[in-house]
Amino acid sequence: MGGGRLGRILALSLAAALLAQETPIRVDVRLVRLLVNVKDQNGGLVGSLTQDAFAIRDSGAPQTISVFERTTSQPLSISLLVDTSGSTAKDLKFEIAAAARFLKAITREGHPEDALALYTFNHDTALVSNFTRNPSRITRALQALTAEAGTSLYDALVLSSERTQDRDGRHVLIVISDGGDTTSRYDYHAALKSLHRADGILYPIVIQPITNDAGRNIGGENALIQLAASTGGKTFFASDGPALDDAFSTILRDLRTQYLIGYYPRNLPAAARGAFRKVEVLLNDPKLRASTRGGYYEE
Repeated sequence: MGGGRLGRILALSLAAALLAQETPIRVDVRLVRLLVNVKDQNGGLVGSLTQDAFAIRDSGAPQTISVFERTTSQPLSISLLVDTSGSTAKDLKFEIAAAARFLKAITREGHPEDALALYTFNHDTALVSNFTRNPSRITRALQALTAEAGTSLYDALVLSSERTQDRDGRHVLIVISDGGDTTSRYDYHAALKSLHRADGILYPIVIQPITNDAGRNIGGENALIQLAASTGGKTFFASDGPALDDAFSTILRDLRTQYLIGYYPRNLPAAARGAFRKVEVLLNDPKLRASTRGGYYEE
């Protein structure tokens, strides 16, 4: 009888152990990565800071930095999005020439694993060239572009973000456009969420052949400015080839002077779970300013 009871106890213990193995315990162990640029009061890049110069807050809660790289050499995945709608037809030639020069520069001095992809958008969005380490392939594709029809900017941002998010290293999206969106299925909020899910940094280059407000899409320009600021990027305005070259040169300098900071979220308030989490990067020197994405979505 004692043996029968012992057998039943052992059987129940084994069943409980098996059940415990099958029941997943959810622990938030996601490493949140932030790519940070730091500038001084004159707008000059500062790339010599140490880890103790930074403090991180996630949803208001102080965090412990687990990963820190100064002037990170992590490979770049750069998606170039070119507006080929009818409104850009007269400017497309100098856009293509400047983009080709940028692609040559980024690959000449970059990480051997840096890769480039090309998208176009008008009434439709197309992946013209998937990620490649051969800039000449992108350049040839650029030279074949023509302009027509509407503008699906938000669709292009969603598509390129989704195709970037599983790649290693840093994710950068550069969009050349006059700022308008007329034919997208997705909206601003969907584009913003996709960019954050991909940990993507957006650099819009707004083509401004017209300097006064009349004839410009001010609402579209402001949307791009907000998207860039939220992801840690910057918006540029260009009216000709030299201005476009300057924008690309500034982007290149930013990418070469980035800090990589990572942390595992801890002690977050209950209200932060399942929502967009706001992240702040603070510096112990009040004369310096940090630029990074504004937060992330919990998976």
